[in-house]
Amino acid sequence: MDPRNGVDIFLPMTIKISVYVGTSLDGFIARSNDELDWLPATGEEAGGEDYGYGEFIATVDTIVIGRRTYDKVLTFGRWPYEGKPVVVLTSRPLERTGAVPDSVRSMSGSPEEVAARLESGGARHIYLDGGKTIQQFLDAGLVQRLIVTRIPVLIGSGIPLFGPLHADVHLRHVASRSFPPGLVRDEYEVVPRSA
Repeated sequence: MDPRNGVDIFLPMTIKISVYVGTSLDGFIARSNDELDWLPATGEEAGGEDYGYGEFIATVDTIVIGRRTYDKVLTFGRWPYEGKPVVVLTSRPLERTGAVPDSVRSMSGSPEEVAARLESGGARHIYLDGGKTIQQFLDAGLVQRLIVTRIPVLIGSGIPLFGPLHADVHLRHVASRSFPPGLVRDEYEVVPRSA
């Protein structure tokens, strides 16, 4: 049942939808201008540390991002989702640079429609990225797993990870892990809403 409008929505639950995201300690995923300059270095810049991202991304077969996230990723210089099909949620044509592989496509629709289309196309584990995208899929009750890494910095304002909900989202804590620079990664399972 969709809590927003009381309409029954059937979505076979063979698909898994996960969030893997970093936030400032005050809950922001980016500055208001989309800058990520407060995030710590990863990979070679951090002595090879990826804070668990490599292990996580190896379990994912499809990535779903919002248009704003896509536009930001285009400024990185290299494509960060190499080897994975990426779906950009947008109704506008995608700008393509040389770094964007052919496996990137656009899609529009409600979270339920997007998830159903991807599942019927063979997706089994989706990684969500981008504030609005995460918020919409959480509100629709479609996310099963949240992995949130808190960075020990307060940035004061920006784009929040979480937003308004039509119903409470209950979480079950699964694990925590800390990393030497002070990062703390928490993993949660989303408790399914009762029917």
